Amino acid sequence: MKIIDISHELLQAPVYPGDPVPSLEPLSRIALGDACNLTAAHLCLHNATHADAPLHFLEDEADIASLPLEPFLGTCQVMTVTGLLTGADMERLVPTGCKRLLLRGLGKAFLTQSAAFVLADLGVRLVGTDAPSIGSQEDEAAPHKELLGAGVMILEGLSLSQVKDGAYFLIAPPVKIAQADGAPVRALLLDQFFCFSNDA
Repeated sequence: MKIIDISHELLQAPVYPGDPVPSLEPLSRIALGDACNLTAAHLCLHNATHADAPLHFLEDEADIASLPLEPFLGTCQVMTVTGLLTGADMERLVPTGCKRLLLRGLGKAFLTQSAAFVLADLGVRLVGTDAPSIGSQEDEAAPHKELLGAGVMILEGLSLSQVKDGAYFLIAPPVKIAQADGAPVRALLLDQFFCFSNDA
């Protein structure tokens, strides 16, 4: 079994325009006579590889700590796509029974609202992308609201350039942070796995 890390390193990943640049602040250092090394992190919760909570685009909806973990664990399909994807594209491309879909588009694949609607209607429980956002800059809100409102989880900022299309087992739970609209994720793919009948 091979474990494939599909996460970007948090401090070196591109920062979404307008977001703060992540940084580390030393609080104590052994080299300076302190008992231990201790560091504070300053970052946007949507930097690098991360999950979105419904609270990100839907007021008074679930925070990241309240999300079910099942969508973030299970069989998934990696698919190479590019451009602005429509509902018709999703109907044509998404395999029957797919529950988790990871879009490999070199950072240039985005969903329209119709694509998000079709994915939810098909029973997809999680959508991931190697773009910084699932929506294009022209319309970020609509696909987010469509997916999150339907209970479809979102992973963004994945590192998929070295991953081949095909079926994998995804392990990508977000960090548990109450009241947060997103959280960092250490996303992994397993290239060999046992298929359980109750995987959903």
